[in-house]
Amino acid sequence: MIHFAKPAMKKLYRSTTNRKIAGVCGGIGEMIDADPTLVRLATVVIALVTGLFPFLIGYILAWWIVPEGSEPQRNPEWE
Repeated sequence: MIHFAKPAMKKLYRSTTNRKIAGVCGGIGEMIDADPTLVRLATVVIALVTGLFPFLIGYILAWWIVPEGSEPQRNPEWE
């Protein structure tokens, strides 16, 4: 029987080093190994398409719920 190793689950934390407001977009970028600037651009586009108020409520909730990371999860390719 073949057993496949389950990849370690990455946890979402607010970024302490890659933040503009609260570090939510930076933390998402670090979690999915994407450039946080692209995450921020996608967030702005989604905010403009869906309306700013729902986005603002969601961002404030994420700021409140998502814990702040203790160590930066940096990707060496970003530097």
